[in-house]
Amino acid sequence: MRDRIQTKSFLERGGFGLLALVASVVFAFEVLPGLRLLIAALFPGGVLNPDAMLAALSSRAAMNASRATLETALLSTLLALPIGTAMALILGVTHIRKRRIASFLFVLSVMISPQVIALAFLHLAGPASPILNTLGLAPEAGSANPMLGRGGIILVLGLHHAPLVYVVMSAGLKRIPLAVVEAARIDGARPAGILADHVMPLLRPHLVGAALLAFVAGIGNFGIPALLGAPVNYLTLPVLIYRRLSSFGTGMIGDVSALGLLVAAIAIVCVAASQFLTRKDAVHLDDETPLKPFWSLGRARIAAEIFVGAILAATLVLPILSLMASALVPSYGMPLSLATITFDNFTEVLTRQDVTIRAFRNSLLFAGGAALLLSFVVVPVAYGLIRLMGRWRILAVSLLEISYVLPGIVLAIACILLFLKPLPFVQVSLYATPWIIVFAYLARFLSVALKPVLAGMAQIDVAQEEAAAIDGARLAQRLFGIVLPSLLPAAVAGGLMAFLLAFSELTVSALLWSAGTETIGVVLYNLEEAGLASQASAIAIVIVAVVTVAMLALDAMGKYLPEGALPWQCEVEGDVHGQRQALHAPARSAAISRLEPKPAMS
Repeated sequence: MRDRIQTKSFLERGGFGLLALVASVVFAFEVLPGLRLLIAALFPGGVLNPDAMLAALSSRAAMNASRATLETALLSTLLALPIGTAMALILGVTHIRKRRIASFLFVLSVMISPQVIALAFLHLAGPASPILNTLGLAPEAGSANPMLGRGGIILVLGLHHAPLVYVVMSAGLKRIPLAVVEAARIDGARPAGILADHVMPLLRPHLVGAALLAFVAGIGNFGIPALLGAPVNYLTLPVLIYRRLSSFGTGMIGDVSALGLLVAAIAIVCVAASQFLTRKDAVHLDDETPLKPFWSLGRARIAAEIFVGAILAATLVLPILSLMASALVPSYGMPLSLATITFDNFTEVLTRQDVTIRAFRNSLLFAGGAALLLSFVVVPVAYGLIRLMGRWRILAVSLLEISYVLPGIVLAIACILLFLKPLPFVQVSLYATPWIIVFAYLARFLSVALKPVLAGMAQIDVAQEEAAAIDGARLAQRLFGIVLPSLLPAAVAGGLMAFLLAFSELTVSALLWSAGTETIGVVLYNLEEAGLASQASAIAIVIVAVVTVAMLALDAMGKYLPEGALPWQCEVEGDVHGQRQALHAPARSAAISRLEPKPAMS
């Protein structure tokens, strides 16, 4: 009853305006694109024709692409799941050294755009590989690059999406109370037994959720199948959609909308199942201390550190070395030596080529502008969701996830459909302008920028706002005087995270760019397609540098952010002996009585 009175008081002081803002944001960026895509698929040419949609979905090309999409997504998930889970367990429950650095580097590998990673692996293998030629290990000239085709796509997708599994599993570990380990230690259990008998059963829903997330990421990935599959005509659904729309133009809108709906349906079902499972069986911490590393490993620590180093080498170090070797030779295929090292490719793409200079400027402006706008809007939206929406908050947050869950190529089609004609009343068209790309970035990365702010908003005590409201402060005064100063670091972090993901993305801008609005992801893809591999590698190295700097800036802000805002954060290594003593301390009976899993609060 008291909560109802508080909510009513807030609404009476201007809450309806804020609710209208939340509803407008959800409708404009999440609901409207999905509705427009559905209408285009069911009403091609403005007439209801479900047969046309069924014909598009049952065509031979669509069936082959669907089969390729499902098998690469499934098999890459089977590779990503054990790698990501093993990394989460080693970095989360053992006392290996430099855990925080390893976590940062592992997550960095997934923050680098997929087309950059695909390009790196493409140049790492094959007869023209600068690294293999330097080592004298290159295959015979004229032989096929082993990264091209089904096997290469599965390998690169699996390695690239393993950090996604790691993030989900690490979050699950942080939700397990330390009292679980304390109680098991009192009963005489060894660390291996604690992990197998107590920790892993509690992680089961997160394991399923991580698998579904990796599968969805594989379904919607465009950059890796485009670079590794399209040259040998092994097409997934996103690549097929791109080919049809880029080859035949808007005349294929009905067909590609139907294909886009198919991809979207698979993605939404998997993500909904993942959220249901992780919420249903999650452990609720209450005031319990979260799980800390409890396994010292002993002599096995060296083996665990070697494993972590090997995974980091495969997912990050080798790809970057491959790109650097390709960028430092005059032309792709030459061995790297002191005689062949040159910086001409960097000079060419950064100072001479108008298209690459313009693409870097466009990406900085589009991604930076979208991130800045998101930083401004996320605080009032988070406040409206947490304080004003009550039980409708779960629905609103789920809707806000739609555009990020949708594969980028599907969102791009929805944006084309929305803005192909001039906007009503103002008669201004956004199609073929920078604004359509900015809109797509806002829709796609809104939920990413919102997550740190929602985490911070949930930790703000409402008592300060109640006191201000009693003194007559209106909602705007409370929002800017009390809430905003507390959430400002989280809003900046959310904006930086959105910039980090948007700067070099390809899946959205591949269909939305036009002459003069090229993004750096598009230019990199076009250079590789044109056979200018060394210049493409130089651009990729610059992209990696920008992403790394953005992540380092976020990491430096970590102490000002709510817990869990950054996916790579883990506890700093402490005194192993002291933690061992704590684990052997008697567990409180009240803590042990609360070890049964409870539904997590929304």
